[in-house]
Amino acid sequence: MSAGFSDERRVYWLALARAPQVGPVTFFQLLAKYGSPQEAVERAGIRANLDSARRELDNAAQLGATILLSEDEDYPAALSELSPPPPVLTVLGDIRLLERPAIALVGARDASAAGRKIARELAASLGKAGLVIASGLARGIDGEAHQAALSTGTIAVLAGGVDQIYPPQHKALYHEIVGNGLIVSERAFGRRATAQDFPRRNRIITGLAVGTVVVEATERSGSLISARMAGEQGREVMAVPGSPLDRRAAGTNRLLREGATLVRHAEDALEAVASQIEDTTVSFHPTLPLDPPDNSGADDDDGLTERIVEALSPTPLPIADIARASGCTARQCAARLMELELEGRALTHAGGLASRV
Repeated sequence: MSAGFSDERRVYWLALARAPQVGPVTFFQLLAKYGSPQEAVERAGIRANLDSARRELDNAAQLGATILLSEDEDYPAALSELSPPPPVLTVLGDIRLLERPAIALVGARDASAAGRKIARELAASLGKAGLVIASGLARGIDGEAHQAALSTGTIAVLAGGVDQIYPPQHKALYHEIVGNGLIVSERAFGRRATAQDFPRRNRIITGLAVGTVVVEATERSGSLISARMAGEQGREVMAVPGSPLDRRAAGTNRLLREGATLVRHAEDALEAVASQIEDTTVSFHPTLPLDPPDNSGADDDDGLTERIVEALSPTPLPIADIARASGCTARQCAARLMELELEGRALTHAGGLASRV
């Protein structure tokens, strides 16, 4: 916390932020007009409950949570860039995770088995590369992403208060994140989430991250709202492609048509955000070059197709891994796999995978 904030100033700040009809825009307009939260409360006739604000600060201390004002030193720098930032955040867990670069992973609640697998693999690999995984603790993709990143760092942003576990099926996961990650909420203690709270939650998820990856989403999914918010915030928008026959891929495929970065595996996502994390300790292994490093003409190698067939397995494997095993580039491998699929000798799958027929 900033040393310059007195306890009484924090009470007025919190009371103003929690006052009815005072959202982030109105909060900062009042602050700019009156100079301080106390002046805003007293001179603007705001119905602010100071006693409730004091109780909330006490409840936070008893739970081991921290209430961050947007001008506190510990307030996440990424959210400070938003216009306007959330005036107040409540955090529970390892607050140090806010200092590290994060990437958001979101998607369908009724996710497919393949989507869940991709989410786990993305979260685990991105976590090992040094990124914190941010998501919304929802069923499906969110839960898989959090679970896979528990050991490397994950942030769950809630639509209700930090003490409100939703969905109830994630009670155990919630407590694991409290112990090993971080719970974040813009809302007051005890507040149960309503429909209007979820867009505000999504704005924080994408605001905390350098980029957002959508794994599965229908045409009317809330994940598409998150993607739009990420774009408006100047963050990288990424999506995992899927089958046109699966309604859960309709939203992600539309994002790709509209210019989102295609993500097959963690290396694609890392390449997309590399310019934003170059000053950190994050390290990753880039994918194989799209073009051959020299003019050796690997495409003319008559043995390449058979080497790719030999590298294939009945279990779908990443195309980048198949290319490495075959001694070619990812582009060359993808081209040969297309030919093999037309011949009925190979299958390509969503997420940049391929298998032997």
